[in-house]
Amino acid sequence: MASLLDRLQHRLIPAVLTAIGVSLIASGLLSYTDPVSATPPESAAPTVLPSATSPSLMTLPPLLTPSPSTASGHGVATRVIVPALDIDLPVIRQPGGENAFPPCNVAMYLTELNQPGDPGATYIYAHARRGMFLPILTASQVNNGHRMLGMLIQVYTSDDQLYLYEVVDVRRHQTTLNAAFADPRETLWLQTSEGPRGTIDKVQLVALPIDHGPVNHKDAHPKANPIFCQ
Repeated sequence: MASLLDRLQHRLIPAVLTAIGVSLIASGLLSYTDPVSATPPESAAPTVLPSATSPSLMTLPPLLTPSPSTASGHGVATRVIVPALDIDLPVIRQPGGENAFPPCNVAMYLTELNQPGDPGATYIYAHARRGMFLPILTASQVNNGHRMLGMLIQVYTSDDQLYLYEVVDVRRHQTTLNAAFADPRETLWLQTSEGPRGTIDKVQLVALPIDHGPVNHKDAHPKANPIFCQ
C-alpha cells in the first residue's frame, strides 16, 4: 500500500494546485447553491430527519429503467474523495424505494451498474450542496469544467481496497444515463445536478482507473450519517 500512497501523493500536489483557481471562484456560491441527488445507494439507514433550509441543487435518480448489474462480486463503494475539490463523503446504497428522495451528507452508488474493479461503469452521485458535490457543479460552470480534467478521485470499497481514477471528461447538461450504461470500459462516473429540485440536467465526471491496492479497514469504512432533506 505504501507504493500506492506514494504515487497518490505525487499526483495529488499538482491536482491541488490545479484546483486553487476553481475553489476561489466557487467560494462565492457556497452560501446559496442547492443540492444534487441521483439513484440508489447502500449502507447505513438515515438517522436524522431534518429538512434542508438552505437553497440547494439536487441530483435525481436515473432517467431510465436500468438493466440488472453485471458486477462480479467485488466490494461495494464506501467512500469517495476528490482531494482537489475538498470532497470526502461516505458512499451508501440509497435508503428507501426506487423513487425515494436521496439523503444529504452522503454520496450514493447506482446498484444497477457496477462496482470498482468490475468491467463497466461505477456510478456515484450526490446533491450539489455544501459538503457534498457542490464543488463539481461550481467548477463545471467555469470554462465547462476544464480544470477538473486530470484531477484524481479516490474510491474506497467494503473489501478494504482503494481505487484511484483520473478525470478524463466533464459532461454538462446531461439528461440520461445511456452513456454510462453503454460504456464497456472500467470507468467511474460522478453525478450531481445543475438546478433546484425538478431540474433534469445533470453534470457528469467520467474518470479512468489508474491503480488500486489495499487500505486499512477504518479508512474504507467511514461513519455515514445520512440526513433526509427536501
